[in-house]
Amino acid sequence: MALMLKNARLLDPQVGLDEVADILIRDGRIVEIGHDLEMPKGIERDLSGKIIVPGLVDMHVHLRDPGFEYKGDIESETKAAAHGGFTAVCAMPNTNPVCDNATIVEYVQRKASEVGFCRVLVSGALTQGLEGEVLSEMGDMVAHGAVAFTDDGRGVQDSGMMRRTMDYAKQFDRVVMCHCQDEGLVGAGQVNEGECSTRLGLLGWPAEGEELEIMRDIALCRLTGCHFHAQHVTTARGLELIRAAKAEGLPVTCEVTPHHLLLDDSMIGEDYDTNYKVNPPLRTKADVAALRAGLADGTVDAIVTDHAPHATYEKDREFELAPFGMTGIETSLGLMLTHMVGEGVIGLNRLVELMAVNPRTILRDERVAIEPGSIADLTVIDPDAEWTVAKDDFCSKAQNTPFVGWNLRGRATDVFVGGYATMEDGAVCSTVKK
Repeated sequence: MALMLKNARLLDPQVGLDEVADILIRDGRIVEIGHDLEMPKGIERDLSGKIIVPGLVDMHVHLRDPGFEYKGDIESETKAAAHGGFTAVCAMPNTNPVCDNATIVEYVQRKASEVGFCRVLVSGALTQGLEGEVLSEMGDMVAHGAVAFTDDGRGVQDSGMMRRTMDYAKQFDRVVMCHCQDEGLVGAGQVNEGECSTRLGLLGWPAEGEELEIMRDIALCRLTGCHFHAQHVTTARGLELIRAAKAEGLPVTCEVTPHHLLLDDSMIGEDYDTNYKVNPPLRTKADVAALRAGLADGTVDAIVTDHAPHATYEKDREFELAPFGMTGIETSLGLMLTHMVGEGVIGLNRLVELMAVNPRTILRDERVAIEPGSIADLTVIDPDAEWTVAKDDFCSKAQNTPFVGWNLRGRATDVFVGGYATMEDGAVCSTVKK
């Protein structure tokens, strides 16, 4: 199939591209970029006023499938991903059963190929059952397509076991992505320890519970040479540790979420809105400012959502009993365009690096660029679209987010995966070409 995308602003920092031009796509790949291109036969789209960037990737998503399909499943949450402008997601392994063997890796891949609206990359567990005691079947999972390893949802508590996982992952050139959390310090913490926990009368979650494990895992990275990726960093000191490790030349990367860039612990009010309950918790205004600075100076490598759908009844409980997590894959791009780009924290080129380029590099995925020969995974953005986050606009099964009612500027209108549309003019396609 041939596809012509005309008159859009093409933006790709990888190739130094920023100009209005046309893209000709054939058989899933870009074949030509230029002006006034012609195509004898095929589909033509005029995208005047829009911006085309390499397809966005969210490298930290909970699809909930297998085992928790009442919260979300591969079909519903990849549909939400397409609606949010993403061409690929990386699925976390804390499912039921846990993705700690090749059978579950293959299950996720097969189901995604059948019903998915975007590419699904699969991360495997570091340890069996996420219990931190026995090494998972890493080699077998790599042989069946696992792109990374993590015990996301909790940290590996034993340093010797963590060292062993890094030794093994390095043999396969896979990144170890760590949920940095010292469970002995965190305990049953609910919110950031300090003024917030005191004001609300809830158990505190000290920043040191995150920072100590970041420090330990950087040391283990130094020892093993394995690529260490710190997931959803939230504290200023944690980010400074990562900055120092990078300056040392260690293979260390990190990610942040929109909610940790835009929300702080003072926003949790006396209504105890459980949509603000996330793991790790919202931190202080000073931490938020530090994370934003990390976006600008290059310390942060990726923006992810940690998209965590929950059933309404699960969140509609006492704060202490409600599960951690919020959805985010359908609001991420709009929030970042409005508040990070719109407020001058970063530019569009940097946003593309954080949401498209760097995630693929970290996950060892195929490079996608706006150049001839590249696979045609593309996200089309309307930078002037004004919209309000609303529950009835979500494609996800869940609506557990505090961003409902926020007014945003800029969102994805079209998404192409391998040259085929998964979203057109803001509507997710009912069927996707496989």
